[in-house]
Amino acid sequence: MNNSVANTGRLAWAALRMLLVLTVVTGILYPLAVTGIAQGLFHGKANGSIVEVEGKEVGSELIGQTWDLPKKNPDDENEVARPDPKWFQPRPSNSGYDPLSTGSSQLGASDPTLTKLVGDTRKAVAAFNGVPESEVPKDAVTGSASAIDPHISPEYAEIQIKRVAKANGLSEQQVTKLVDDHTEGRTAGFLGEPHVNVLKLNLALKDLAAH
Repeated sequence: MNNSVANTGRLAWAALRMLLVLTVVTGILYPLAVTGIAQGLFHGKANGSIVEVEGKEVGSELIGQTWDLPKKNPDDENEVARPDPKWFQPRPSNSGYDPLSTGSSQLGASDPTLTKLVGDTRKAVAAFNGVPESEVPKDAVTGSASAIDPHISPEYAEIQIKRVAKANGLSEQQVTKLVDDHTEGRTAGFLGEPHVNVLKLNLALKDLAAH
């Protein structure tokens, strides 16, 4: 009986020591090591790829945002947002680009609600940019799976050039070059599609318009 109790005690103590060691290694040392490496080698990405302008955070390269005109009545929660013609606009977002509420609308491709929404959005985008509905690309009328995609297709950026140039007093050639300079190719040459980061593009547009 005494030997059994002693053996049980030794096993329990060995298990407790193993638990303490693993807690220190996996719960303290490993996270510290990973954090240190991330901060040392990938500081910007590790902290959310935050974009700063003149020392002020203006957004993240990884999270889209709206570029709307100020509300006429800030206290009216039901007031419909109006896109600002001076800026390149992102694709639609089911969450209003709220990073705390990601996800698609979950509507099927044949759902009448989605079909009507896409049709109405296509008409609005075409009218806003002064182009035929046939020229409106699919990412201009559909949101991403995450609802916070910061990118648009080069085709969507292109149909906005004329409107953006006019609103900022720039030539279409200047804005076209800006879009070309900010068009990124496929990742690793074969993953995904060419895309344009709206935040980076609009910040470059702001600098161009200021000069």
